[in-house]
Amino acid sequence: MYRPQIKVLDCTIRDGGLINKHDFSREFARAVYRAISEAGVDYIEMGYKNSKKLFSAKEFGLWKFCEDDDIRRAIEGIESKTKIAVMVDVGRVDIDDIKPASESPVQMIRVASYVKEIDKAIFLVNHFADKGYETTVNIMAISKDQGPELDEAFHQIEEESKANVVYIVDSFGFLYQEQVEHLVKRAKAAIKTKEIGYHGHNNQQLAFGNTIEAIIHNANFLDATVYGIGRGPGNCPLELLVGFLKNPKFDLGPILDLISKEFIPLREKIEWGYIIPYAISGMMNEHPRAAIALRASDKKENYREFYESIRNIGRE
Repeated sequence: MYRPQIKVLDCTIRDGGLINKHDFSREFARAVYRAISEAGVDYIEMGYKNSKKLFSAKEFGLWKFCEDDDIRRAIEGIESKTKIAVMVDVGRVDIDDIKPASESPVQMIRVASYVKEIDKAIFLVNHFADKGYETTVNIMAISKDQGPELDEAFHQIEEESKANVVYIVDSFGFLYQEQVEHLVKRAKAAIKTKEIGYHGHNNQQLAFGNTIEAIIHNANFLDATVYGIGRGPGNCPLELLVGFLKNPKFDLGPILDLISKEFIPLREKIEWGYIIPYAISGMMNEHPRAAIALRASDKKENYREFYESIRNIGRE
């Protein structure tokens, strides 16, 4: 599908960093940035902008904090039209650490928020917009908050925020196509002055299909990761999305080279992709933390016991 308004955001380093405490080397980040730039992808998200008062630099890698100088060193000398984004979580960022956009290599700040924290997200978005950044509100775990409070959040974002984009985020990989259609249409009914985005997780092998469904209903901002890397089952694979969009500005070749050189070896060191415990957590609309713990235990392949434990959570 070709639609020139569509923008693709690669969140490989940020979402992939959830597997290894954001400890990708600067050389790896540079290789990803170079390939994404050569491929013509619109945005690349380098990681989180978290407060070092809350998280230790000894425990986490560079991309947990995304210091401007670290980003500059990773991208230095690479010609690119790809814009750089970072993500902040409500309650985890020190806004005084973020310089005006005119002094930073970052062009977009994405604010991740649950429905119940929309007031705080709007405050952050407006603060960052006033500093000159493009901004988004990413509504996390939307599959858990589909009542009237979601409509109230949509209206509040439309009326009170300076966000450029509002993202529907299927954090648990729970949604099916019909639900994606419903949520995109519901968002667009309330939000008239901002774009709608979609971010899918691949617990049930539906991230790519659900992203296509969002496109069909005029979501124009789309998230993906190289080789589908991301916490647990990962995300919509960037190479599939680029291949689908049929936009001549994209070049699939650099992404394929990157997979061959960097991601095939990486897949031998850290785990992501279709794995049964993550599929179960997606089916049950549960956070993947229990699946993550299982995969780190000596019962990592005990699927039936895990399934029964998750079913019991749902019955409580």
